[in-house]
Amino acid sequence: MRPAHIALAALVAAVWGVNFVVIEIGLDHFPPLLFSALRFLVAALPAVFLVGRPKVAWKWIVGVGLALGVAKFGLLFTGMSLGAPAGLSSLVLQVQAVFTALFAFLALGERPDRIKLLGMGVALAGIGLAALDEGASSSMTGFALVVTAAVCWGVSNVLTRKAAPPDPLNFMVWVSTVPVLPLLALSLLLEGPQRDLDALRALDWTGAGVIVYVAWITTVFGFGAWGWLLRRHPASSVAPFSLLVPVFGMSSAALVLGEPVSPLRWGAAALLVGGVALTSLTIRRRPAAEAATVPTGPVPLTVNERA
Repeated sequence: MRPAHIALAALVAAVWGVNFVVIEIGLDHFPPLLFSALRFLVAALPAVFLVGRPKVAWKWIVGVGLALGVAKFGLLFTGMSLGAPAGLSSLVLQVQAVFTALFAFLALGERPDRIKLLGMGVALAGIGLAALDEGASSSMTGFALVVTAAVCWGVSNVLTRKAAPPDPLNFMVWVSTVPVLPLLALSLLLEGPQRDLDALRALDWTGAGVIVYVAWITTVFGFGAWGWLLRRHPASSVAPFSLLVPVFGMSSAALVLGEPVSPLRWGAAALLVGGVALTSLTIRRRPAAEAATVPTGPVPLTVNERA
């Protein structure tokens, strides 16, 4: 990868990491489900008129829109509103790689090798340590919702793998049209029309800026740039940069929000990031003819494509 492309990949990881701090700020202005609905509304408009017609079947757009937009983000925003810290949420959400590998095995028959199984075990140990840390400091409800959001993200990853969109930005913009009405309906039902109306009436520059960031910067720019990089470089070169997301998330939460990082949380971070890295690794096997002419030695590892 060229230095400029490496910088772009790191920038996307930083944007996605800082996004958790922005969400925390946004939750001071909006109820979580309304906030999530506004995020996808602004992400879809006016971009949906600029990216052209959908390039995959509508069943995949609707499926990913419900799993990613309604379930994953609805649960994430609600979990954070119930007390899950921004930094910890950015870390815990990365366990989606484990659930993606599990669901890919169940739905697609992609059998995980021993390296992946080891990575799953290490990452789940990190989740257990993070739960122990969170349980010692606050309610586990928000933490549990964030873990469930990671499960839903895994489902959406497998659906995206099945859809195989040729244009990730086009796909993400059309996916963003799906969650708006379901999330608005859930917000009216669970959060109440008066609370939603009060939040919209109190909209200020900070609230508007938060929506612009989570919609255009993290969604349109983030996924667009990530897809652009994946079209130009092997996934094995691009995917490792996603491991920087919790680094930026925890660092920005500590700097901006003053969130403490306990020794247990550092241990959970090490286990989770290490486990996710192992889950994303696969052994690159040489053809028999090639192997016969190459000296024996350590088998090289490469990061496999992430859904």
